[in-house]
Amino acid sequence: MERLPAPSELEPSRPTVVLLDHRLVRDAGDDGRAIAELAGIAALVGLGDPGETAPDRVFPSEFLSSYFAADAPSATIHALIRGAFRHAVSLVSAHVAGEERALRHRELAELTSVGVALSTERNLLALLDMILTQARRITSSDAASLYLVERGDNGSAPTTLRFRLAQNYTLPDLPFSETTVPIDHTSLAGYTAATGEPLVIEDVYLLPDDVSYRQNRSFDEKFGYRTKSMLVIPMRTHRDEIIGVLQLINRKHARDAVLSSNEIIDAQVLAYDQQSVELVSALASQAAVAIENSLLYEDIERLFEGFVTAAVTAIEQRDPTTSGHSGRVATLTVGLAEAVAVGGVGPYRGLRFTREQLRELRYAGLLHDFGKVGVREQVLIKKKKLYPWDLDIIRHRFAFLLQRADLQFERERADYLLSHGPAQYEDFISRLEQMRRARRNELNKFLDAIVQANEPTILPEGSFHELKEINERTYIDFEGVERPLLQDEELRFLMIRKGNLDDRERREIESHVTHTFRFLEQIPWTRELRRIPEIAFGHHEKLNGTGYPRRVTGAEIPVQTRMMTIADIFDALTATDRPYKRAVPAERALDILSEEAQEGMIDMNLLKTFIEARIYLALASGKNEE
Repeated sequence: MERLPAPSELEPSRPTVVLLDHRLVRDAGDDGRAIAELAGIAALVGLGDPGETAPDRVFPSEFLSSYFAADAPSATIHALIRGAFRHAVSLVSAHVAGEERALRHRELAELTSVGVALSTERNLLALLDMILTQARRITSSDAASLYLVERGDNGSAPTTLRFRLAQNYTLPDLPFSETTVPIDHTSLAGYTAATGEPLVIEDVYLLPDDVSYRQNRSFDEKFGYRTKSMLVIPMRTHRDEIIGVLQLINRKHARDAVLSSNEIIDAQVLAYDQQSVELVSALASQAAVAIENSLLYEDIERLFEGFVTAAVTAIEQRDPTTSGHSGRVATLTVGLAEAVAVGGVGPYRGLRFTREQLRELRYAGLLHDFGKVGVREQVLIKKKKLYPWDLDIIRHRFAFLLQRADLQFERERADYLLSHGPAQYEDFISRLEQMRRARRNELNKFLDAIVQANEPTILPEGSFHELKEINERTYIDFEGVERPLLQDEELRFLMIRKGNLDDRERREIESHVTHTFRFLEQIPWTRELRRIPEIAFGHHEKLNGTGYPRRVTGAEIPVQTRMMTIADIFDALTATDRPYKRAVPAERALDILSEEAQEGMIDMNLLKTFIEARIYLALASGKNEE
C-alpha cells in the first residue's frame, strides 16, 4: 500500500488485515487517531525492518495484533497472519452484532412509534390506512390489503371478513369497493382468519396441490398486476380473538421500485423472511388492539348518540310545543363555533375547536333543556296566563251571570203582569230589555277583556285598569255569598306583564337548568365529552350577572356556553311553534340580541360573528322548507 487506508474504504463485513511498516506509521501522523480508528475495523500487524524482533516506540503497539521482522521465517509469518485474521474475523462478528443490535433497536423504536400513532388515532378509516402504510414500509412491500371480521349479531360467531382497504405502490389510483369473503379455508385471508395461522408464500401462483386455499387472480387479470410473494398475518386482540387479517404483497429489494414488468418483478420481488413475519406480527398485534379500541370507541359514540336522541325525544314528547328547539340550538351553536374558527373577532380570533369538542358542543346543545322532564307538565306546556281550567271557571261564572240576567228579566216581567196587568206593559218591557241588554253587554265586555288579557306578550306591555275594575265588581253565587267578579288569584295571573308565567312558575321553569346539570353530571361521559354538563348548565346566564340560576358573570361562563346562549335566544324568539307567543322575524330577533349585547348581557364579539357569518340563514331556510 502506498498510504494508510481510511476505515470508510474497507468493507466492515470482510475480515481485513493491514501490515504496518515504518512508512505507513509515519504517514498516519503523530496523534495516532487514524490508526486507532483503523484498528476498530481491521487487524493490524507490525512489519519491522530485518532483524527487528520487537516494535520500536514509533509503532502503536497497543493496537497491534502481532509483530514480525521483515526477515522472519515464513512459518512464523504465516502463523502470525493467521492469528491476525482470526482477530479480524472477531472484529467483523462484533460489527455484525452491533449492526444487528442497531437494527433491532431501530425496529423496536419504529414499532413503538407506530404503536403510539395507532393508539391516538380514533377515525377507523384513517387508522386502517396508517396500519397498511406502516406494514408496507417496514417490509418494503409493494401492496397491502386489510380485512376486518364482521361481528355477528347477538354474540354469534363471525362468518365473514370484509375487505376494508387496499394500497398499491405500483398502481396507486385503483378504484376500491368493499367486498366480503367467508371465513373458511378457501381463500388466503379466510384461511388465516379461520385457523389463526400466518401464511408465508413465495409465489401464490405456485401453491402446492395439497392446500385448500387458492389465490383469486381476477385482480391481476383485470389490472395487469402480478401478485407473487405474500405474507398473510392474523390480527389478534389481547383476548386472543382474531379481529382482522393483514395481507402484504410483493416484498421488494428497493422500496420505491415500480413493478411494471415481469422482468422487474423477477429482479425485485423477494420472499418474506422470518424477520418480516416477526415485525408484521408485532405490528398486527398493535393494530388489532388499536382497531378494537376504535370499534369500541365507535360503539360508545353510537351509544351516546342513541342516548342523546332518546333524551331529546323524551323532552319533545313532554313539551311538544318546543319540538325541534334542541336540534336547532345545537345546529346554530356548532355553526357559530365553526364560524369563529375561520372568522372570529376580538379575543376569539384564531380560536379552534377539535372534532371531539364540536361533538361535545353539539351534545350539550341537544341536551341543554333535558331538565324540563323535572318540571310539572302543566307549567311546562302552559300556553296562556291562566290555565285552561281556570279560564273555563271564569267562562262558567259569566255564563251563570248571563243566565241569571235572563232569569231576572223573566221574573220581573212576570211580576209586573201579576201586579199591573197589561197596562203600560210595552213601556216596561222596553225599559227592562234595555237593562238586560246593558247587563249582558257589560258582562261580555268584561269577559272579552279577560280573554284578551290572558294572551301572553313577548315584551312588557299593557295596563290593567279594566281588570282591576272587574275585580272590584261583585256578584252573589249559588249559595248567596257575595264574591268578586274576578278572583284575586285570577287577577294576579292576568296582570303578568311579560310572558305567561308568574314568579313561582317562572322559578319552576328556570329550575330546569339545575335539573339538566344534575342529570348530566350523573352520566359517566368520556374524557372528550366531560364538559357537557358545565356547558349546558349556563345557557341562561348573562355576562352581567343577571341570568340564572347562579347569576355568575362573564369570566365564569365558558365560551361554548356563550355561543349556546345566543343560539337559544335566537331560536326562542323566531320559533313558529310556540303557541304562547308570536314569532318575531329574524331581523327583529337580531335587534333584540344586539340590545342585550349592548347591555352587557350576551357576548358582543360572538354575536358579531353570528350575524356576519349569517349563521341563522340556513336555519331560517330549513324552517321555511318545513
